[in-house]
Amino acid sequence: MSNLRKIIIDGIELEVDPSMTLIQACEQAGIEIPRFCYHERLSIAGNCRMCLVEIVGGPPKPAASCAMQVRDLRPGPNGEPPVVRTNSPMVKKAREGVMEFLLINHPLDCPICDQGGECDLQDQAMAYGVDFSRYREPKRASEDLDLGPLVKTAMTRCISCTRCVRFTTEVAGVFDMGQTGRGEDAEITTYLGKLIDSNLQGNIIDLCPVGALTSKPYAFTARPWELTKTETIDVMDALCSNIRVDTKGRTVMRILPRNHDGVNEEWISDKTRFVWDGLRRQRLDRPYIRENGKLRPASWDEALTAAARAIKGAKKLAGLVGDLAPVEAAFALKELVERQGGQVECRTDGAKLPAGNRSAYVGTARIEDIDTARMILLVGTNPRDEAPVLNARIRKAWAAGGSVALIGQPADLTYDYTHLGTGRDALVQFARADHSDKRDVPAIVIVGQGALREADGEAVLSQAMKAAEAMGAKLLVLHTAAGRVGAMDVGAVTEGGMAAATEDADVIYNLGADEIDIARNEDGGPFVIYQGSHGDRGAHRADIILPAAAWTEENGLFVNTEGRPQLAFRAGFPPGEAKENWAILRALSGQMDATQPWDSLIELRRALFAAHPHLANIDEVPENDWQPLPLAAPASADFVNSIKDFYLTNPVARASQLMAELSALARSRAARPMAAE
Repeated sequence: MSNLRKIIIDGIELEVDPSMTLIQACEQAGIEIPRFCYHERLSIAGNCRMCLVEIVGGPPKPAASCAMQVRDLRPGPNGEPPVVRTNSPMVKKAREGVMEFLLINHPLDCPICDQGGECDLQDQAMAYGVDFSRYREPKRASEDLDLGPLVKTAMTRCISCTRCVRFTTEVAGVFDMGQTGRGEDAEITTYLGKLIDSNLQGNIIDLCPVGALTSKPYAFTARPWELTKTETIDVMDALCSNIRVDTKGRTVMRILPRNHDGVNEEWISDKTRFVWDGLRRQRLDRPYIRENGKLRPASWDEALTAAARAIKGAKKLAGLVGDLAPVEAAFALKELVERQGGQVECRTDGAKLPAGNRSAYVGTARIEDIDTARMILLVGTNPRDEAPVLNARIRKAWAAGGSVALIGQPADLTYDYTHLGTGRDALVQFARADHSDKRDVPAIVIVGQGALREADGEAVLSQAMKAAEAMGAKLLVLHTAAGRVGAMDVGAVTEGGMAAATEDADVIYNLGADEIDIARNEDGGPFVIYQGSHGDRGAHRADIILPAAAWTEENGLFVNTEGRPQLAFRAGFPPGEAKENWAILRALSGQMDATQPWDSLIELRRALFAAHPHLANIDEVPENDWQPLPLAAPASADFVNSIKDFYLTNPVARASQLMAELSALARSRAARPMAAE
């Protein structure tokens, strides 16, 4: 027997879940209800009253559709389905009254407000506002908050929808915002005027339905109608959140989230949102060749000829794939280097990820499995720094009644957890224990890169896989590099890892690997050809620099930490003479008389998909066959988390002035002395 209930909305009869709110039922019927406080991912506040609807046969006053469930409606006198009207004269008059109240104290500063052109209040005022005001008293004004370098405030515009308070409390897990006062003295503020200690705080800019909270770095730089909008993905962490990049000419002006329930819902981290100023600074815009210890500008022909000469004369050639490299570039580099008898390696941080076993280097879980997990075990990871949006998902599972356990360095993860220990001994003990009583409970084991980077990383992974088997849990390997899983998928790995690939190599082709130091010796060390976008560590060590596009400047494929292939699309063009990554490798192969068999990105992808068919299934997570590693005993040592500074993890972030400021603020907060109890 169906538990759905019939309901008639504006003459449309439909069956809905009785636990739905009326605003959700209206959306299911294709009817848009205006709202300011309601948000589908936050708790219901019911305090703006803009979503009023008429219940036929119900109370003689309009009802807030966000706070009333379908099960609360009474049927008609003869058992007819309940009737709801969203466009009756009563509803229109009620909404106009609410709008008049909202605008009583609102400043008339739309021409200078950064939300102008994309403001919910502005849009609804066009529909329900009137062209005069009956209010003759002085308008109320509020002092602006100082929320730090990210969020600009104009609290006189605030309509007390409390979305920002609910987001920071429920999703971000920090209790820094609230509302004080009553009546016209009510205002949103922060506890003792402190800054919000969260790396998700930028999301309150999107949530604010008026211009009270706007982006401070973006302020007064562009209007929404001036911008070209490109839907793409983020590479600041391995979650690969869905984003929209807004450009003005060739310049990225801002980055906003896109909704994807399977990946990032509709949130992004502060690094993802504000790193765009790093795309303008310290860019490599022309080739360079090192002569007499100094880099000098060169033409493309000269640089490619010198690189080809070095590669062809190499006794041992090594190729390194960086953390932000798209799959096509890793595939092309592998083809070029292996044709010359060399080896390619993408595990530049030393992670012991077993090649060819996707259930071991990706896992078997989807990110959205976290939502329904009742038990979550974290091993050697701090997801708050490694993937803040995924950490918010873990918090959501915890808030829904799930339990979280951590083996590794203790940290403030924004939710309660059971700390089982700091090192490998605790993991071995957990894996040996009897967990048969938990096998019917949805569970997930999340292993971080901090657990896998030491010499015994594969043994640690084998113990984590045993623990997952014992619990009947799924496994998720949480990567920190957006390009890592895709490079592993195309086989950009060497038996023995980084040490085996680079030992005794006299020529190293460095594809954007900026997190490593290539040593020099008495003879000068290996000859390094660096291909990348920023003048970071890799460029400082290079003998030849080939300037490449950043991820917003070329079309590329990335595979996220759960193994989902996603496409990044070009939002602008690279600066100066810089070129797309795959095109540089194709041109270099021509100079080496070993021309690669593709002349366009489409042809390259055709070859890539022929060799690795699962990568062609864009936005789908393949099922990975469970292949547990042979059980081995790890060393007796503590786990060390892989990220030391959340804001400075890659060359784009290190080029950003804003990320440097945020990093300094985070360090000062951590070093602040605490008062004695």
